[in-house]
Parts: sequence; structure tokens; C-alpha cells
Amino acid sequence: MTSARPKSYGVKGAPYGFLLPAAILFALFFALPIGYALWLSFHKVKVSGLGLGSGARKEVWAGLENYTAALGDSELLHGALRVLGYGCIVVPVMLGLALLFALMLDSDRVRLAPFTRLAIFLPYAIPGVVAALLWGFLYLPDVSPFYFVLERMGLPQPDLLDGGPLYLALSNIAVWGGTGFNMIVIYTSLQAIPAEVYEAAKLDGATPLQIALRIKIPMVAPSLVLTFFFSIIATLQVFNEPTTLKPLTNSVSTTWSPLMKVYRDAFGTGDIYAAAAQAVIIALATLLLSFGFLRAANRRNKQDVGQGAAR
Repeated sequence: MTSARPKSYGVKGAPYGFLLPAAILFALFFALPIGYALWLSFHKVKVSGLGLGSGARKEVWAGLENYTAALGDSELLHGALRVLGYGCIVVPVMLGLALLFALMLDSDRVRLAPFTRLAIFLPYAIPGVVAALLWGFLYLPDVSPFYFVLERMGLPQPDLLDGGPLYLALSNIAVWGGTGFNMIVIYTSLQAIPAEVYEAAKLDGATPLQIALRIKIPMVAPSLVLTFFFSIIATLQVFNEPTTLKPLTNSVSTTWSPLMKVYRDAFGTGDIYAAAAQAVIIALATLLLSFGFLRAANRRNKQDVGQGAAR
């Protein structure tokens, strides 16, 4: 008597069934918008006569015209330069503080480590728009308690929403909100280092500072690369902070950052075709910078591995 084997209907197709919801969401909310933006970037509106009546405005093929106009747009270039200066402040300060906090929390002498981790990470949990509003009111001389204290002490009261200090004001918001996330990433990597490594270093007479500089930081280098990669992308896509502070000061224009320029052209002037081309250029620039950085980091790692093997 032969034993009946259980039938396995659809076993081979089960993985595809599990992936189907994610694939549908990816196509609808990621691939489709990107494809539509690419399509818009190669078109423009042709107006016939006075532009009145049906058929007076037609969507026609524009080729690379929108891209040529975007690359020659001085407002987009100036916005990119402003973001570059903003990033030169945000990225090193934020990652430096994240590394410092992670090393301090990983120390044996730290007290109330869970509370400290939560306190440092908490600003990241606050939405960016809310954080920008909170800091914006702290920057306003009429309502800020800091200006009241400075006035009582007879100290100068700098205008943080005008001129050069504006970069520091915007950078402070980004550093305050992003340091906690990067700290958690680096701290997790530190926790993964075997305790035997530290014990061997202590037996050799290494001080806590030497352990941090010669063991901990080199071993968490991949995490530093990852956090730097994320920080670069976030810097190139800065939008919330300057947009939120714009109603509070005249120093922030509608084209302060490249994404603000895209938003202004798409929803302010109604030129969605030029905005789509600018968005594609920003995406390509982000992709090239990220790919170049990762390639340089991988090349450096291979050189370090080769040097270690040669020793």
C-alpha cells in the first residue's frame, strides 16, 4: 500500500506571492513617479496664438531643452552652492558629535546609559518641520528667551536669521535632529566588537584613549562610511528647514536650496516640465556623488586589507 504524499500546490510560486505586495507598492509609489518625472522632463507646453480656447496649449516633445535650461539656471546653481556650504558645516559636526557620544556611551565609566541614549536619540524622533518651527521661534528676537537673557546681561544679540549666521541656524537644526540617529548606528557597531579585543589591549597597557583611537574608531569605520553616506544624501535634499524658516525671515528665498527651486517651479509658477528636469538632475547628482564616495571607500578598504595581508 503506497503512502499518499501531500500535494504541494503553489509551493514554487509562494515566494513570488509574498513579494507581490511589496512589488506593487514599489511600482506605484516609486517606479511610476520616477518614470512620469522622466517623461515630463522631455516635454513642454506649446502655446498657439493667445493661448485661449481648446487646443491652444499642446504638450510637445522638448528633447533636452529643459535639461539645458536647468543646467544654465543661475538660481539652481546658487542654491547648490548654498547647500554645499550648509553641508560643510552639518556633516562633519553631526558625525563628529555622533562618534563622540557613541564612544562615551561605550565607556565603562558611563552612568545612566539607557537614559542618556534615549535623550540623545529623542530629537531624531521629532518631525523635521516641528523641530524647525521650535528652533525658528527660539531664533526670533521678540519671543526667544535667549535674547531676553542676553539683553539682561548686556551682551550683543546676533540676528541668527540673517546673513552668514543663517547657515549656522539651519545647520544647528539638522545637527540637533540627526546626531542621535548616527550615534545609534555607531554605538551598535561598538557593541558588536568582542570584549576580548579590549581585554588584550588593556593587558598590553593601552589607555582608554588609545583603545578608542586605535581600536574602536578603526573597527567602526564601515558604520562611519554608512552614516556619512546617509548624511550626504540628506544634505543634498535639504528642504524642510529652510522652507519652515522662510516665513520668519527675508533671508531665505524660495530658491534657497535646489529642492525649493523645484517646488517653486512646479507649484508656484506651474512649470512642471522644467521642475521635472531639475529633479532628475538633482537625483543624478546625488547618485553620482554617492556612487563615487562608496567606490572610493571600497577602494580604501581593499588597500587597507592588502597592506594588512602584506604585513
